[in-house]
Amino acid sequence: MYDDILIPTDGSRGATAGARHGLTLARAFDSRVHLLSVVDERAYSARLVDIDRDIREHREALEDRAEEAVDELAELAADANVQSERVVEHGIPSEAIRSFVDERGIDLVSMGTHGRTGLDRYLLGSVTERVVRTSDVPVLTSREAAESETSYDAILLPTDGSDAAAGAVEHGLSIAERYGATVHALSVVDVRQLTGMYETDSWTPRLLDVVEEARERSVEGVAERAKDRGLDVTTHVEHGIPSSVIREYVPEQDIDLVTMGTHGRTGLDRYLIGSVTERTVRTSDVPVLTVHHRE
Repeated sequence: MYDDILIPTDGSRGATAGARHGLTLARAFDSRVHLLSVVDERAYSARLVDIDRDIREHREALEDRAEEAVDELAELAADANVQSERVVEHGIPSEAIRSFVDERGIDLVSMGTHGRTGLDRYLLGSVTERVVRTSDVPVLTSREAAESETSYDAILLPTDGSDAAAGAVEHGLSIAERYGATVHALSVVDVRQLTGMYETDSWTPRLLDVVEEARERSVEGVAERAKDRGLDVTTHVEHGIPSSVIREYVPEQDIDLVTMGTHGRTGLDRYLIGSVTERTVRTSDVPVLTVHHRE
């Protein structure tokens, strides 16, 4: 599923976190790894200096830093027995990453959610969020670095039964197969949206029953797909605020990886995917694999 994995880096600890998890998957899938550092052209073209030499020196300093960043990750890749390609480019980071994905046929991007700060914050952080929102390929984000022998033994698959969730489930199950992981299928009944669409005294327990039944069907659908692959699976339907339920579920069940879509249903059924995914990416202590759904 993941023949080519892209790992962007700016040399920060956040980038290292994304790299370690990306290399973990690369070992599992026998993937080729591309290490990319983008010199943000805005960092030197917009400098208020009068001497061309100063601009050149600043640009060269940024290039040297980018080279050091990919060299550091290349050492990690070599230690993990993963083949890697080192690339340094100039441009706007999020755009350069998307172009690289298209041009090289990348199957997965692995990034940290926190990069450098101040003047040196030029690759990760908000750039990661832009890549998550716009990427046509799955994006693995992580806040914490993986241990050298990390294994994904428990994988959480939030679902609302939508096509977007189904696409993410497929990726989660493929990873679970590689690691022999237990699959956790979770669906959340967000009562806030029920009360937001109907007056409190007008919606009946029957409406809640209908929503709960739909959520049960969605997790059972995931369970059937997992069992077809010979995987252990557990299903849960919870009530609450979706992002909060997911965040609490992760430590309670010792989840190692969350896999979810970036766009789900709209209206009454839009309770899990979309902005909830972005909040999960920002706050999750374990890696989150986001899979973008195209209509």
